Amino acid sequence: MLGAALNLWRLLRWRGFATAAEQLLLVLHVGYAWLVFGAALLGLAMLGADVPLSAAIHALTAGAVGTMILAVMTRATRGHAGRDLSADHVTVLIYGLVTLAAITRTAAAFDGAWTMPLLIISAGLWIAAFAGFVLDYGSMLLLPRRPR
Repeated sequence: MLGAALNLWRLLRWRGFATAAEQLLLVLHVGYAWLVFGAALLGLAMLGADVPLSAAIHALTAGAVGTMILAVMTRATRGHAGRDLSADHVTVLIYGLVTLAAITRTAAAFDGAWTMPLLIISAGLWIAAFAGFVLDYGSMLLLPRRPR
């Protein structure tokens, strides 16, 4: 819980809302927020609260890791391919899909009648996010760099 609190303090000091105009930067803050949320869930689970350990694990993996992987891949690809360091509509959609996938996967960890439908929805959103990356960024990775 202390780790979650300290990382939340760090995240708030970065003033991520100031980056809202550029989603390529904002998504990095979203990924870090998943780290804070996952650490808080882990702390609650360890303290015996009614929070499944798997919810914390999926917030950390599907949320923090998944979001950060796509954030870094999109930014690095755009930079190395000579593209503007700005998120286009498809990139923003990819970020939204991975975020929704992480939300539904974390929610699915809380046992209930909706567990299996949430798992299926989460898997579909996850696949759509990474397939969207391949479809939109594949040509940037395969074709010669654009001159600036």
